[in-house]
Amino acid sequence: MELRGIFLPQFEVQIPSVLASKNTKRDSFPIVCIFSRETFSAPYDRWKNVEVHCNNDQSIQHMALSRNKSSKLPELSFGRLQLTDQECAGQQSRKFGRFVAREAILDEEYWTAAWLRAEAHWESLSYMRHVDSYKRKYAEQEFYALKRRCLAQEGNSLNCFCFVAAKKEEKNVRRTVLNSIVGTLDLSIRQFLQGETYPGDLKRLSSVLASQEPFDMHKYAYISNVCVAKFARRQGIASNMLYLATDVATISGMKQLFVHVNSENKPAQDLYKKTGFKVVEAASSPLSKDQRILMSMEL
Repeated sequence: MELRGIFLPQFEVQIPSVLASKNTKRDSFPIVCIFSRETFSAPYDRWKNVEVHCNNDQSIQHMALSRNKSSKLPELSFGRLQLTDQECAGQQSRKFGRFVAREAILDEEYWTAAWLRAEAHWESLSYMRHVDSYKRKYAEQEFYALKRRCLAQEGNSLNCFCFVAAKKEEKNVRRTVLNSIVGTLDLSIRQFLQGETYPGDLKRLSSVLASQEPFDMHKYAYISNVCVAKFARRQGIASNMLYLATDVATISGMKQLFVHVNSENKPAQDLYKKTGFKVVEAASSPLSKDQRILMSMEL
């Protein structure tokens, strides 16, 4: 898939001091065509391909956003440098090869995660007219939804972590956030809804949570939105993000970890099996209209 259009809507971005002339207001200016091949140099071409390892689950659906017409996206600086190891101290992380997986911290990291998911969602439809506009809108909606999930403001999610895989810090080399993030996934801590045996098996959505006695018996961990940039795949990025998510779920006291995967996505199924997941046969009927397989891991 090839990225041929505008990457972002108009954002207010601070002008770096090296670019501001005496006659330029040190305010902000709208950035358009970020990551367009006509505008930026070769390193930005890497965003033209994204690999998605699992299907989009219900958490990435386009839901009504809690924002009014006058609200704006946060001010994002797309020239912002990658955080140093010292700045990430205290974060749960996993280092492997040339990369490190950790929780997203900056809004720019959340946006990059949202854009990776938009690229993955529209990858098979790149031939459509105006696909860049659709991806841009999708990324904006996912950015807001992701931020809400991480504030535990959505559905039966009690807590949510957005993990990103980034290139390791190198001596005398400073990369921008956009040039360092190569993968992402979500880990959410959820509670079963009343009448729910497995994640997503309700015939009719209920807002009533399962009995809280004992509370921990009705909680579980759930993985979704696993995406890896195509240029960076086959380097263990997805599996190491999964290992980190497994560690965090265990530390959070969870006993079960679930993930849905498209029934036709054999590489993803193989990946999850390799990292310890098994198919939940009772929740993965071949006659289901869902077209998804539920897999789980005992922690």
